[in-house]
Amino acid sequence: MTETTFTPRVFSGIQPSGGLTLGNYLGAIKRFVTMQDEVAESIYCMVDLHAITVWQDPKALQHNTRELAAGFIASGISPEKSILINQSQVPEHAQLGWIFNCVARMGWMQRMTQFKDKAGKNSQAASLGLFGYPALMAADILVYHATHVPVGDDQKQHLELTRDIAAKFNHDYGVDFFPMTEPVIEGAATRVMSLRDGSKKMSKSDPSDASRINMTDNADTIAKKIRKAKSDADALPSEVKGLEDRPEARNLINIYASMADMTVDQVLANVGGKQFGEFKPMLADLAVAKLSPISGEMARLMSDPAEIDRILAKGALQAREITAPILQKTYDIVGMVRPAI
Repeated sequence: MTETTFTPRVFSGIQPSGGLTLGNYLGAIKRFVTMQDEVAESIYCMVDLHAITVWQDPKALQHNTRELAAGFIASGISPEKSILINQSQVPEHAQLGWIFNCVARMGWMQRMTQFKDKAGKNSQAASLGLFGYPALMAADILVYHATHVPVGDDQKQHLELTRDIAAKFNHDYGVDFFPMTEPVIEGAATRVMSLRDGSKKMSKSDPSDASRINMTDNADTIAKKIRKAKSDADALPSEVKGLEDRPEARNLINIYASMADMTVDQVLANVGGKQFGEFKPMLADLAVAKLSPISGEMARLMSDPAEIDRILAKGALQAREITAPILQKTYDIVGMVRPAI
């Protein structure tokens, strides 16, 4: 069997479940912006079908989808350079997702740690969609023959499952049709932690608003949250080793490094020996300079939701030029009867 060469293509998505945070920006969106200039084709998605695996108020879901799209655009993702979509406007995602439901094995799904975390102790009350959504995630990626997916550390297991599904499909049908997608995990802040507890991931679901920086926060709020962020009494070290067993210090240094496009080593070379009373104002100034223009542009975009809808509709048309032929070829491979074209 001849090995297929796949065109380099990036795909990634974020759930529009409300409350875009600094963690989303540094852990994902900032890298999306960079990658749109490094790869010939990039597709970025508001995965609204994934969002409804748990109950979403319909009006809130519409608002959150538009707000996430606004966050993408305001952060620098250009609709002229990248394809921007919400998942439900491209039906091939769900159609390929069903094929992959029939490829994936129950045991694979039962091992997914994120389902265990989200379903909790009462897993029998969780939706079937929540249990099976990794197969839809694989379809999101493979319906574009995406070769690279920028992800955080917590999504590595899903990429491994995507590769397993692609390999099993290719093996079962004797083809080399779906690529072995590679995860892209890089940067100083691929996993941004809470400003109140450096051992926990920054989350929009945390009851304390002070635990996170929201991408809609204004300059004063951003600065106040950073000044009040949990730290410790020791001076900052000059080497990375000195951050061991200091989760809050490590988190704030990682955030600074990511926003300044520096390595942690470079940051520590500049701030080693400083107390947090001196470092936090530096971090606050940097965060305000980087994030305030984004929150301002998000507000401007959200004042004209029809324009956001137009961008997403255009993106869906562009996306389907890629996805429709891949889905139809998949149907041919599987043996589905369809009209001759």
